[in-house]
Amino acid sequence: MNTDIILLAVLMFAVTYPSRAVGLLTPGFERLPAIATDYLQLVGPAILAALAAVAVMVVVDDDGAPAFHVGVEWVGVFVCLAIVARKGNLLLGLVAAVGIVAIARAVGLDTLAI
Repeated sequence: MNTDIILLAVLMFAVTYPSRAVGLLTPGFERLPAIATDYLQLVGPAILAALAAVAVMVVVDDDGAPAFHVGVEWVGVFVCLAIVARKGNLLLGLVAAVGIVAIARAVGLDTLAI
């Protein structure tokens, strides 16, 4: 297991948790305008979506040069989006996306990039 992933998860928690916890830690948070509370609730998911987009769309070759990539990971992203939009369950969408990519990689379909 790569320890960089664990470090990234801790860093993501440290960056997104304060915006999610501001409602619990700040008295009078409910008096903020609706647009401010909507913004604060979407900061964490927006950061995670940006990180996921880079992980799915960009690959680094042996020389260290980034390149645009279209592969099986995109299918996982679209399935996740569809499940979250339909069911409103992020965990179910993530589990489905990870399952699709894991099965495709196990079978050898991950090398079929467009």
